[in-house]
Amino acid sequence: MKITIQLFAAGAVATLMSCGPKWQESGTGNLKTVTNEGGRTLGYSASSGVKILTIDRLGFKDLNRNGQLDPYEDWRLTADERAQDLASKLSIEQIAGLMLYSRHQMIPAGSMGFMAGTYGGKPFKESGAQPSDLSDQQKEFLTKDNVRHVLITSVESPEVAAVWNNNAQSLAEGIGMGIPINNSSDPRHGTIANAEFNAGAGGRISMWPGSLGLAATFDPAMVQEFGRIASIEYRALGISTALSPQIDMASEPRWNRASGTFGEHPYLAADMARAYVDGFQTSADDKELADGWGYQSVNAMVKHWPGGGAGEAGRDAHYAFGKFAVYPGNNFAQHMIPFTEGAFKLAGKTSMASAVMPYYTISFDQDVKNKENVANNYNSYIINDLLREKYHYDGVVCTDWSVTGDEVALDQFIGGKPWGVEKLTLAERHYKILMAGVDQFGGNNAAAPVVEAYQLGVKEHGEQWMRKRMEQSAVRLLKNIFRTGLFENPYLDPEESKRTVGSPEFMKSGYETQLKSVVMLKNKSVLPLSKGRKVYIPKQYRPAGRNFLGMPTPEKNDHPASIKIVEKYFQVVDDPSQADAALVFIESPNSGNGYNTEDVKKGGNGYLPISVQYGEYTARDARQTSIAGGDPLESFTNRGYKDKKVKAINYTDLAMVNGTKKLMNGKPVIVAINASNPMVLSEFEPQANAILMHFGVQDQALLDIISGASEPSALLPMQMPANMATVEKQFEDVPLDMDCYVDAEGHKYDFAFGMNWKGVIADERVTKYKLPVAGK
Repeated sequence: MKITIQLFAAGAVATLMSCGPKWQESGTGNLKTVTNEGGRTLGYSASSGVKILTIDRLGFKDLNRNGQLDPYEDWRLTADERAQDLASKLSIEQIAGLMLYSRHQMIPAGSMGFMAGTYGGKPFKESGAQPSDLSDQQKEFLTKDNVRHVLITSVESPEVAAVWNNNAQSLAEGIGMGIPINNSSDPRHGTIANAEFNAGAGGRISMWPGSLGLAATFDPAMVQEFGRIASIEYRALGISTALSPQIDMASEPRWNRASGTFGEHPYLAADMARAYVDGFQTSADDKELADGWGYQSVNAMVKHWPGGGAGEAGRDAHYAFGKFAVYPGNNFAQHMIPFTEGAFKLAGKTSMASAVMPYYTISFDQDVKNKENVANNYNSYIINDLLREKYHYDGVVCTDWSVTGDEVALDQFIGGKPWGVEKLTLAERHYKILMAGVDQFGGNNAAAPVVEAYQLGVKEHGEQWMRKRMEQSAVRLLKNIFRTGLFENPYLDPEESKRTVGSPEFMKSGYETQLKSVVMLKNKSVLPLSKGRKVYIPKQYRPAGRNFLGMPTPEKNDHPASIKIVEKYFQVVDDPSQADAALVFIESPNSGNGYNTEDVKKGGNGYLPISVQYGEYTARDARQTSIAGGDPLESFTNRGYKDKKVKAINYTDLAMVNGTKKLMNGKPVIVAINASNPMVLSEFEPQANAILMHFGVQDQALLDIISGASEPSALLPMQMPANMATVEKQFEDVPLDMDCYVDAEGHKYDFAFGMNWKGVIADERVTKYKLPVAGK
């Protein structure tokens, strides 16, 4: 009898289990995990008020707390079905909040400047708050304005970022429909030059060469691997959208954002864009949810449509004085190739980049339909006709930051950039952007102007039509959140984040790519230099100046490389006469941004040349009259600068090379250039016995190449001009159209030139990308 009861009991338990829930909950603190047998794992915050519903024995989050399973809460449905359902349920105010992308957010918030924040009304250091706490401003835009897209800048540590993410997601989960936050980041994998790489050690985040350096590898597979690793680190930081890659064709050599591109060849840029986006967006194996998307996916917001690399005379459209992109070569269409043939034609299952950012520029006289010279973000022809209709793009389009604000001054970086629509009201600007086919407003924390824009649309088109237009954008935005699994589980394990971000494995991959991104331009039997030799390293002087943001930079006089790291390779001596060779570290010329108020005070128009040489340059070959011009703050339209003079801020780098040559008295001088743009090398090339060019690597990587521990293999991703005359005469919109410098050895520093220990590289990479460029 006893045995019979036990068997019955066991059978009863089995029967109960087969009929009961197929999910289990775990977690001891506020954060809970629900594991569905054969289904998705959920994460939720107990303090948010969300409950778990059991439907068909599976667990689902009741995000809107109505006690029933809505389609958008059902993880068995497609992302599109869920997004359609949720969009239909949102109020206009909630959709408006979804359309916002926050201003830059530091964790913890800074105490001054445009990224400042408070905690209980006090600066962070005076507040007693934890670094992972939400600032007053963050709480306000998440709750009051329904913001669900947040731009993260610096973070104190991966663990702090993870806890901040959990705090923010918990707050959002308990509001309205429980829409999770889609955090984003600008590129954050750059190098710290004086950081030491140790194969067994981790770091704050893996370090890779800049975009030009990735392009210099001419290896899309390597770029895809970067994207894969970076996406894992991003997700461990709570970041699910990358405001990258920047795939503008860098056809204008003076443009100060060329360093963020993949160079000037449209098809190399297209291949790199495709690889980058595939790496970031693709989840595989158990991380995949559907169609390549999943828990390791990071939405890639490619920029800047339709290409921002043709600014007149190299000026940049962050400033009013650089608002115009010009096309003297009639080459507008070629600038779209990195998008249409790269980011929109992926090899992976996600098919195309999930988001696009237009640039600030006015693509001058390119609107053949409406004849409008307004910024790309406002231009219906650029967005609706080209991007949406011609190229069938139905992903998210997000403006660049602060395009709806008011213009403050011609040379003000922190200010509105409403180029071409300066006379419209704030609401009218938002409305024009919506009508152009854009979904989201970058750098805007306030929902009110979007709601006002909606009301303008109701007056013109009726409530039903305008509601449909708003829902169209909401669906696009929500799909990017659904596809990355955030609705199921937006929470992180801080300890896992700590282990993941900057892991030894990832640091090693980044460092190996740095080594493959360095271009050797010249080598007169000097490299490799044997370890243990005596080297002289001159100090680098920097006069006070201003950076890209217009912020002052202090005077500096110090060694440009880490002496501690150099000493692991060579003996460093202070007396050049005792040295076997000199190592000279310089940066490419920086002559400013092409505008100076001092020129205005002297009666000029303010416009100056941008030079890519160190020494004084007189713009004798410049246009007499600019192609484009005009601004409410100017009384003229000619932005020409013919015959004006300019000198590089870092002209002392040239003096350092030439001076060191004299001091070395015939002994070898090795020059390493950190390049952000093409440059005129004729000023110092004859003085150098060897030249290495890199695009942002650790000192150690350079020393591994100089000492022969690694062999250079990279190629130039852009041309090096023979002189400033060819720079002035080239067309801003046409790539590869300069006369290139030829050195003392007869080597031409053209696109795809590079050397290894055997001499000039002539492999399949050179053959592939040396083909004629389309449109030329």
